[in-house]
Amino acid sequence: MCTCSTRRDAELPTDPLKVAPEDLGAGSPIRTRVVPDAATLTRQFADSLFDEYRAAKEAGRGSVVFIVPVGPVGQFELFAERVNAERLPLLDLVLVNMDEYLAPDGRSLISSDDQLSFRGHMQRNLWQRLDPALAPPIEQRHFPDPSDRAGTTRLIERHGGVDVAYGGVGITGHLAFNDPPEPGEPDDADAFAALATRVVRLSRETLTINSVTAARGNIERIPLLAITVGMREILGARKVRLYMNRDWQCAVVRKLLHGSVTARFPASLLQRHPDALVTMTRAVTEMPEPSLR
Repeated sequence: MCTCSTRRDAELPTDPLKVAPEDLGAGSPIRTRVVPDAATLTRQFADSLFDEYRAAKEAGRGSVVFIVPVGPVGQFELFAERVNAERLPLLDLVLVNMDEYLAPDGRSLISSDDQLSFRGHMQRNLWQRLDPALAPPIEQRHFPDPSDRAGTTRLIERHGGVDVAYGGVGITGHLAFNDPPEPGEPDDADAFAALATRVVRLSRETLTINSVTAARGNIERIPLLAITVGMREILGARKVRLYMNRDWQCAVVRKLLHGSVTARFPASLLQRHPDALVTMTRAVTEMPEPSLR
């Protein structure tokens, strides 16, 4: 279900955090869709992977390139299940995972056996579940490589560009691990939008929220460094599809849709994109007001 509002743009609050649930998306260049719960959102994510691939092949695309996140989780199992059931060959799929944690030296990926490893997650929840006869070749299952950062750009260019960039939005507004510039660092929006795949140090905010969502508050367990696709790869996709199901994203979604376009909140740069859609749970639309409990 897509949200719609009859309120005129001029009547929206100047503070994006004050936009009412029924007005989310009004006047924003980013389209919105609200679903009842996380299970529905996960199913729609999985169906989008399936439908976008099939549509691209029917439209004559040779290779079909997706950038994908690991979180939110659950969509890859459902995607594999539908691919197997409907016998859809994914031989032309090029799947670019947007990021991975790094070892402390910043030169190697963490072990795929680590429970935080995105490579391990993909292996368990997608590649091991797909019928091998339907799966894309291993060389088309890509993670950015800290020893060859330009390799991701070359892969994308070789296959004709990104058809769909999927993702979520972090508490800092990051897409992939593109956290905003630290205070005192240059924050030119155009320069930030041009950043390509690179090694990054995670912000304190990202380390903290990731420890809550993935490590039961064990912040020391979250790696400090990661390799990430850049804003250039994400913003260069023909379509961008975001999925948001966390309670703490109530403020995030308002900055994304109604805030200023700034590198200080990287996801806001999607307001310049010609085809961006955010799917969110109804809980995410709630007002970001405090409640002690």
